[in-house]
Amino acid sequence: MAAETDSSPAAGGAVPGSSPEREGPDSSGEGIWAEVVGQPEAVRTLTSAVRAARARLRGESTTGGAMTHAWLFTGPPGSGRSEAARAFAGALQCSAGETPGCGGCPACETALAGTHADVTTVAPEGLSISVAEMRSLVQAAARRPTTGYWRIVLIEDADRLTEGAANALLKAIEEPPERTVFLLCAPSDHPADVSVTIRSRCRALQLRTPLVGAIAESLRRRDGIERSTAEWAASVCGGHIGRARRLATDPQARERRETVLSIPRGLRDLSEVFGEAGRLVRSAETEASELNEERNEAEKEELRTAMGAGGTGKGTSSATKGANAALKELERKQKARATRSQRDALDLALVDLAGFYRDVLATRFGAAVPLNHPDFARDVSRAAAEWTSETALRRLEAVLRCRTALNRNVKPVVAVEALAAELYR
Repeated sequence: MAAETDSSPAAGGAVPGSSPEREGPDSSGEGIWAEVVGQPEAVRTLTSAVRAARARLRGESTTGGAMTHAWLFTGPPGSGRSEAARAFAGALQCSAGETPGCGGCPACETALAGTHADVTTVAPEGLSISVAEMRSLVQAAARRPTTGYWRIVLIEDADRLTEGAANALLKAIEEPPERTVFLLCAPSDHPADVSVTIRSRCRALQLRTPLVGAIAESLRRRDGIERSTAEWAASVCGGHIGRARRLATDPQARERRETVLSIPRGLRDLSEVFGEAGRLVRSAETEASELNEERNEAEKEELRTAMGAGGTGKGTSSATKGANAALKELERKQKARATRSQRDALDLALVDLAGFYRDVLATRFGAAVPLNHPDFARDVSRAAAEWTSETALRRLEAVLRCRTALNRNVKPVVAVEALAAELYR
């Protein structure tokens, strides 16, 4: 990344922090970094990179490779990969004086909200990111920033890139524009998630699973959730911050979790197998519908208005035909989004199931580890007393095979019925 000293903000002039910078909120969770829960090491790394980026914009020499044009944020689901990337983008664009990522200036606020003109976020709503979408993004990334200091491209779920999309992105990363920064988020840097060639051109930043205490504190401080509820949600969310927030605030989410965790002890008759499988799939469909229904209607209404729905006069007929075609395309995208939401909801239910069987095994072996589902400790103890270790392990493996089958696009009801049959044996 070349140092530049142009006079306009977008070109790097009038860089904030020209005076000596005081220590930023490396581990205190202040400013924009309050969005990054339980990741003090990552915050220190990113804050150092922001300082190095500012120094380069001022034409000053920097030590080492603190800042680079491409980053790969990895970590388990719920660790806050996207939140860390958004906070980093906001800190890079921050217009405050001394502290990188003040969290209160327009640049920080718009970056977090996803409305900053020079921060483009790609969040796949279908099952993959297409090559056409990536090529369009790469073209936009080649432009110089307009209002900020960098043109930033944030790709959530980079593991969903198709092969063609990954190749298009690789070309941009290999020859990056001077003022463009790529931020990629993926579960891991394994070749199954991110290609080796892309990974080799990024600086990797691995996030850890947030500790229970950090999640509970975030729920209390940011969401105003009562202490006992926050601590309970943090203890059963599996380190997934978003899941903890939803469990703490949504009674239906709590009910769905209880329904899922009743399955291991509830399959007492073969006739219940298909019933439980159907209920599990319907629960995922309901959750996906609840997440998308309001948004879908708002998108349709916005499109109808934009296309002149309800208008009269000359040209109305052709406009209506165009609106109908656009509406069909929107419905196709919404269907893809619903499919992904259903798969994600079902996968989350399977993770809960896997956690139950893991707790049974841990209890049988007397392992001194916290339970994934401490509020179901009684059911876990009973299962550990009744089942053999081989039975618990076989059922755990069946859950993991079901997750694999869903990732390979096996029809959900088929995969879950096969799982329920395995759990009954």
